[in-house]
Amino acid sequence: MDDKWQEVEVKLHTPNLKAVKKSLEAAKAIPLSLRVYERNVRYDSADGALTAAGIVLRLRRDHATRLTYKSDASVERGIVSRFEAEVEVYDFDAMDAILKRLGYKVALVYEKYRTAYTLESVQIVLDELPYGNFTEIEGEAEMIELVIDELGLDGAQRMEGSYVDIFWDVKARLGLDTRDCTFEAFRGVDVDAANFI
Repeated sequence: MDDKWQEVEVKLHTPNLKAVKKSLEAAKAIPLSLRVYERNVRYDSADGALTAAGIVLRLRRDHATRLTYKSDASVERGIVSRFEAEVEVYDFDAMDAILKRLGYKVALVYEKYRTAYTLESVQIVLDELPYGNFTEIEGEAEMIELVIDELGLDGAQRMEGSYVDIFWDVKARLGLDTRDCTFEAFRGVDVDAANFI
């Protein structure tokens, strides 16, 4: 498969993002974007076939609007590799209407704040989700490992699931009655790392 369609990344549980940011600054990482709010909407067919097959159909809005398709995930040493194709679209509401007219339904909404950097040919993002903080490193597997070591993150827990998978685990363990992973849904909820590690 053409490498341009491959996403290769590792997700690390990093509760202290300030410490990660200091390590990035010390390593002379280049900021790509300041902290930005993201709204992600995942779609599925009426029978849930996309989710059942491990397929992600997502519309994301941050500083731009992008439609993403992901599938074919494999995991080795906590590094996830999968097919990913993404296209920027002009109008979030119009794309949402098109997807619904095609028969897809909103399966989940999830939110986060993201700050992005680049270092040693990889992209590093600091993600703040309603249930915890994480660092994602995307690039070639060998470079990912080098950057993990350079940033002193080799002791951080590697998360093999997606943010949605982690949300579903947290939701089940805490008995939360919410479809969506929003900051409002988690207001007043104390999430310990034991709920997803």
